[in-house]
Amino acid sequence: MIDASETPEDTSIGIRAISHTGLDRALPELALLLRDVVNDTGGLGFLPPMADDEALNYWLSIRAELRDGSRILLAAYDGDRIVGTAQLAFPPWPNARHRAAIHKMLVERKMRGQGVGASLMFALEKVARLRGRSLLILNTRHGSPAERFYTALGFTKSGVIPGYAAGPNGLFYADATYYKQLA
Repeated sequence: MIDASETPEDTSIGIRAISHTGLDRALPELALLLRDVVNDTGGLGFLPPMADDEALNYWLSIRAELRDGSRILLAAYDGDRIVGTAQLAFPPWPNARHRAAIHKMLVERKMRGQGVGASLMFALEKVARLRGRSLLILNTRHGSPAERFYTALGFTKSGVIPGYAAGPNGLFYADATYYKQLA
């Protein structure tokens, strides 16, 4: 369990890891959260509107990685309710054992701006350090509010790829890649 008292903001949010064995219990809330975010902003590899079964299938698809330790899933709780998640994926290659990729940073719409995302990111950094990782990478939609968020947390933009992701109605969106070197 991550100690939420060490989060950078004064928040009542608790951060806990969800294991492969705890995934089934959390599935309904995780699916609801993923649908909430995708249907609000799109992206994250999905197109809105997102169906219940698509959201459930996504979470089930990461079970093997949670089991073998190549992925960590953290959840932000407000009381006993999941209000955010973020993941760290650890590449298996010998030349990549110093880095981890941040995936699926999700915060429930009504909880944004309340320190949930910062708490999750702080916890991810802590886990990365404990696993011997010194470099974090992530990508997000170029021009989105997420770019300001990641920059404020000390991430550096390394580039933009135009037309990276397809959106609804045939639109294409640029992707921004960020990194952060951990002390």
